[in-house]
Amino acid sequence: DMRTLYELTDDFLKLLTLAEDENEDIDVILSTIEGVDYEIEQKAEGYAKVMKELEARGEALKKEEERLANRRKSIEANITRMKQALQQSMEATGKTKFKTELFSFNVQNNPPSLVLDKPLEDIPDKFLIPQEPKVDNATIKELLKNGEKLDFAHLIKTQSLRIR
Repeated sequence: DMRTLYELTDDFLKLLTLAEDENEDIDVILSTIEGVDYEIEQKAEGYAKVMKELEARGEALKKEEERLANRRKSIEANITRMKQALQQSMEATGKTKFKTELFSFNVQNNPPSLVLDKPLEDIPDKFLIPQEPKVDNATIKELLKNGEKLDFAHLIKTQSLRIR
């Protein structure tokens, strides 16, 4: 039983089902509706209902992703804290290498970590990685919007459908 925000005709319910399947080709989805003889208003209404339903489901998935990500981070933080506590206990008792029936434990030295003692500008150039220049799109767009003429860029106007 697929509950939806709106009542959908069979064709649009089918569209909703197809649109939710990430393995489905969007052209197949759209041709299912193109093949049915709907007035443009009916079709627009059906599309809008399906899109609203998909947006709601997408939001629910996004919230669930965030919840799971937070849960994962919490678990990972607990693992780190447990590992640190175990290492401190091993160091405190002087037992830094031993085996049990299931595991081997060993407090070992890590490879050396680099610490820079001076700010970037005091590091010789031969130790810096040159980078490709990046275009400042925001500034160019702002200048063009304010009527400035640039021979290397222009603004174009496009249209998009808004459904309220």
